Amino acid sequence: MSSDFVLAGADWIKSSYSDGDGGQCLEFSPSHAPTHGVVPLRDSKFPGGPAIIVSVAGWSSFVGAVKNGEFAV
Repeated sequence: MSSDFVLAGADWIKSSYSDGDGGQCLEFSPSHAPTHGVVPLRDSKFPGGPAIIVSVAGWSSFVGAVKNGEFAV
């Protein structure tokens, strides 16, 4: 994976699991997956802050675990 890609102008999608009151909001940007093989994640309350970059496989595993209720409280 190249570390020289830029997140400026990336399309961000808020998680459907984020609550509507401004808490626990996760956004991801699928636009880097096809070209870089990664999925950037960020806190939607702080869009100018840092992003966590995960592999497409790691993101897929996480989403699958959420859908299977593995993180239910």
